[in-house]
Amino acid sequence: MFHEITDDPGAKTPAELQELYEAELLAVVDRYGLEAVAAASDVDEATLCALRDGDSPELELELELEAAASVLAVADDAPDADTIATVSRDALLMGMTTAVLDVEAVASGLDGELEAREVQSKIEGRFPMTLEEFARLHRYIESRT
Repeated sequence: MFHEITDDPGAKTPAELQELYEAELLAVVDRYGLEAVAAASDVDEATLCALRDGDSPELELELELEAAASVLAVADDAPDADTIATVSRDALLMGMTTAVLDVEAVASGLDGELEAREVQSKIEGRFPMTLEEFARLHRYIESRT
């Protein structure tokens, strides 16, 4: 699960969190093989190759949480992709509850990168959320707990 990759996400930058998430995805690719992961996940082989080759800047804009979760779900001991994405989003909600943050406060803390309605819709899973957005939200929320 993405929210469990580091013990103190609030102390990391969004870019550092993104790197940790990508490293976790690459560990699955290394263990199970590029072709097998592409076949079993919602991420195509070209995207996995770009990730492996360090072409992350373009991926940040494209790789959605659900697709990344489908890569993690390839591991034998992992839950399914929907569970991974849902539990990761739920961790954001729990963090907001712990920090007593509403979506307006989170949107403000992200310096206007997302509007409050977008934050709410993305956390609830009604709008797609990129892995980069998850990293930004995760870091900000956890930095307030």
